[in-house]
Amino acid sequence: MNGLQRWWSRLPRDARDSFFLLAVITAVMAPHASHLPLWATGLTGLVLAWRAHIAWRQRPLPSRWALLAIALVYAVLTWLTFRTLIGREAGITLLTVLMALKTLELRARRDAFVVFFLGFFLVLTQFLYSQSLLTAAGALLSLWGLLAAVVLAQMPTGVPSIAIAARRAASTTALGLPVMVLLFVLFPRIAPLWGVPTEQIGKTGLSNQLEFGAMSEIANDDSIAMRLKFDGPTPPPDQRYFRGPVLTRFDGKTWRAPDTRPSQAWLRGNDDLLTQGPALRYEATLEPLRIPVLPLLEMSPGTALALPDLAVQRGPELQWLAPRPITERLRFTATAHLGWRAGQQLNRLQYAALTELPPGANPRTLAWALALATQPRFTALPPAERAEALAAALLAHVRTEDFTYTLSPGRYGEQTPHVIDEFWLDRRLGFCEHFASAFVVIMRAMGVPARIVTGFQGWDADPQDGYLVVRNANAHAWAEYWVQGKGWLRSDPTAAVAPNRVTQGLALQPQPGLVGQLNPTLWRALRNGWETVNNRWQQLVLNYSRQNQFDLLKQLGFERPDWSALGQALAGVIFLTALLGLAWLRWNSRPHDAWSRQRARIAARLAALGVEAPPHESPAGWAQRLQQRHGPAAQAACDWLLQLHAARYGDGRPAPAWADFRRALAALPARR
Repeated sequence: MNGLQRWWSRLPRDARDSFFLLAVITAVMAPHASHLPLWATGLTGLVLAWRAHIAWRQRPLPSRWALLAIALVYAVLTWLTFRTLIGREAGITLLTVLMALKTLELRARRDAFVVFFLGFFLVLTQFLYSQSLLTAAGALLSLWGLLAAVVLAQMPTGVPSIAIAARRAASTTALGLPVMVLLFVLFPRIAPLWGVPTEQIGKTGLSNQLEFGAMSEIANDDSIAMRLKFDGPTPPPDQRYFRGPVLTRFDGKTWRAPDTRPSQAWLRGNDDLLTQGPALRYEATLEPLRIPVLPLLEMSPGTALALPDLAVQRGPELQWLAPRPITERLRFTATAHLGWRAGQQLNRLQYAALTELPPGANPRTLAWALALATQPRFTALPPAERAEALAAALLAHVRTEDFTYTLSPGRYGEQTPHVIDEFWLDRRLGFCEHFASAFVVIMRAMGVPARIVTGFQGWDADPQDGYLVVRNANAHAWAEYWVQGKGWLRSDPTAAVAPNRVTQGLALQPQPGLVGQLNPTLWRALRNGWETVNNRWQQLVLNYSRQNQFDLLKQLGFERPDWSALGQALAGVIFLTALLGLAWLRWNSRPHDAWSRQRARIAARLAALGVEAPPHESPAGWAQRLQQRHGPAAQAACDWLLQLHAARYGDGRPAPAWADFRRALAALPARR
């Protein structure tokens, strides 16, 4: 360490400042590494290493023609990667690599300031990907480093300490924090400027299609999908179903959502909902999704749900549809009824669509289904009882045969295109999507309308900060089949093979890390603690909305808060901030140490007598000027100044009393 300190202290000023700036730039660029193309990250690292080598060896900077050639290469690679030079990904890629190139052109302070401003802008772009607490803390540290580099650039002479520059930058940042907080609280929330970026897109496991094997990776995602808080009692574990996309079309391997074109509306009908029992009221904070479907607890009444800047409608399949994909964090309140009936009528076209199967697919499973359906114990039953009896028989088959619920069932469809045959009759390994798909295919093969519902099921056993946590590992798929006179009935074949998954709400658990393997209890405590802190950040900061602003205005005395009231409050805060700034500048311009204050008082008294007291002169010089102006009459005042001179610059004797100086000046004539 001592050797490193000696090496650092012997570096020339330019080399030392260059190394510090490169370190700050690296910290600013690091959060973007996971979003940039691999070639951009690698070439940017090479450019920064090249610039560090130049600073270390004190070599000349490359020519502008060389930099232009490298910039053209970057532009071509960006175009080949994104097929555009504008947009978020392409723009941030160009900004990153061009900022690195600019470090090879630091020939003047102006070039350094260009790098600083590019750095500030690059820090801002981090929030296009994430607004998490870690992102905010990292951005604040990057801002501190850039401000310290700016302070160093404002010290052109000598070899100023980086620690001093960092302290000054920290004080500047601290002074700006109150202004930042006030602007955050009062600046109007205008959509979509205040939308949370899509940092969670692609992680929830909910989509408009379901394919064998697609949810195995989703189930390994242990991040939070939703937080809940109920006003009263919570539903039992086997009723904790959050309804997401409904899938009805099957091509032999993939389930897809119904066709939403107006010409296909006759195939969808309208699942009229009749709710029963008391209403459960709850508050939910939903993380961003990639689909225009809001997963709500079954079953939510009504036909519309009003959210800030988003109108959600209940669709024909009882799923809640938004006009656009949900790309921001939502906080809303909703109600649900555990007892419900829906879709008691199906016309012939809808019946045919919901029993349709791809021709030639899974022939062995269809033959197995036909053999089951033609057994006398089922053919003798009325249609309604027959459908329920067939569903019960399927669940009993899953429960009693050697089916295995596993997170790692392996790939299906590699040896044969008939994936349901391979699962149901051969390997019998799978999780919720496999069991739900096979159940619906077999029910359709037996002439019973059926469909797949995806969403979430269950939540963590222990609340966090008063909220129930639904994780992406709770992503689930179940089945619904239609019974004449009763409508749609839920059936979850996963509960037959893995009861704990449903009856206890236990989600699929990802492989724990090193800490989780050594001490699972410590790992859960650390994870829950961090998620609690992050939840506070989300609730207090990321979910701070326009309604929160209006509630604050009510507390400030505005009877009917609106945009004009918000503007008045913001203008008032800006005016008070300006006054405080002027007062601080006024106070800061005055002398604050004891000698400066005393010197200012003496200068003011002498000026009233027509005597100048320059600050570069000592009290003895002022005494001489006073003697020349007023002669022997000023002898007492001159003696006082000489005593002050001796006290300040002599042998440390006590300073004369200020009252004696005032009495000595009182006998002198004022300036004419």
